[in-house]
Amino acid sequence: MINKVNNNQISEILKDLPAKQAGAAQVSSRPKADASLQVSYDGVIEKAQQAPASDVDAVQKARELLLSGELDSPENIRKAAENIAKYGI
Repeated sequence: MINKVNNNQISEILKDLPAKQAGAAQVSSRPKADASLQVSYDGVIEKAQQAPASDVDAVQKARELLLSGELDSPENIRKAAENIAKYGI
C-alpha cells in the first residue's frame, strides 16, 4: 500500500500533460512504416498445376469408390475414424 502520496505532486504532473500533448500533434518528417505483408502465391499455384498424373489417378479411384458405396461400410467408417484420431484430418 502506498502511504505517502502527495496530491500536489499529482496535480502538478497532470497540469503539465496537456502542454506536452499539444506538441505531439506535429507531423513527423520521417516516412511512416508499412506493416503490410508482401505474399506471392505464384510458386504454390504453379506447383498445383504441375500435379503428377498419379494424383489424378488417385482422385479418379477415390471418386469411383465413393460412387460405388464401398466406402460406406461400418468397417471402413471405423477405420477412417481411427486414422483421423491417429493422424488428424
